[in-house]
Amino acid sequence: LAMMRPEGQMVALLGRNGMGKTTTIRSICGLTPPKRGSVRFLEREIAGLAAFRVARLGLGLVPEGRRCFPNLTVRENLVATARGEGWDLARVTALFPRLGERAGQSARTLSGGEQQMLAIGRALMTNPRLLILDEATEGLAPVIRQEIWAAIRDVKSRGQAILIVDKNLKDLLPLADACVILEKGASVWTGSAGGLAEDAALQDRYLGV
Repeated sequence: LAMMRPEGQMVALLGRNGMGKTTTIRSICGLTPPKRGSVRFLEREIAGLAAFRVARLGLGLVPEGRRCFPNLTVRENLVATARGEGWDLARVTALFPRLGERAGQSARTLSGGEQQMLAIGRALMTNPRLLILDEATEGLAPVIRQEIWAAIRDVKSRGQAILIVDKNLKDLLPLADACVILEKGASVWTGSAGGLAEDAALQDRYLGV
């Protein structure tokens, strides 16, 4: 799976359920070491590195299922991962005002949408070179999904490189620069988001239910 793109672009990783999207992300992040092949980031081989070492190289992951620290407050969740310059507590709470309003609450008391905002904010606090979002809008109410998409649009506009997995093509394709479609763990199509948006047959073949 080759995804050599200019910095600051958004690449969408697509495919039906069970085709290897999350496994690919886990392999990139060092959570599921690949059995073979190479994973290169910023011209460095990272396959086999421990996940914390991969994160230190500049990969920020928003995992499927959010996985916030439930016993910590919103503020503690955010500052626990803070590293580098740029995204800090003030910028994250400006992006997601609800997090500022709930800074003293434990993460377990947040709604699902607020926990997703927290997971994104936590990843941004690492000031990543590449932000990876795995199903960032899955299972959320429509109004919350739109808040998340607006935030992703804002983050991208600042020049942040993003790798994203999401099923909502209507919101995803206008934002993405390029798409990679997986089938049974292999890349079967790579091209522009605009090209995919205009090709209903391709969508139906690889992404339809």
